[in-house]
Amino acid sequence: MIFASPAHAQTAGAAAAGGTAALIGFLPYLAIFGIFYFLIIRPQQQRVKQHRAMVDAVKKGDDVVTGGGIIGKAIRVTDTEVEVEAGPNVKFRVLKSTLVDVKSRGLTAANDVATVGKE
Repeated sequence: MIFASPAHAQTAGAAAAGGTAALIGFLPYLAIFGIFYFLIIRPQQQRVKQHRAMVDAVKKGDDVVTGGGIIGKAIRVTDTEVEVEAGPNVKFRVLKSTLVDVKSRGLTAANDVATVGKE
């Protein structure tokens, strides 16, 4: 019993260093998650919030673009639906969530500014 087992002496030091090694090994995963959060998840959440605010602000008389690409004028707005007039005597109802773009009456779109002087 005079001799101590070298394995027993090494185990005590390895257990203390093992926690640090595990933390260092886990750091790349934390860094990758942080990068994904700031480059992908957070911007997408902000776009969803902006779209929801835009759709909630639609009012009668606004020009709207549906997800199907139909452009028309909002003639009646409820909590969940918008009645859109796409032409003379052409009216249909769409869900607010399917609207892609809303332009207030009187405002020109970015593409329209370039064509105003050419008419």
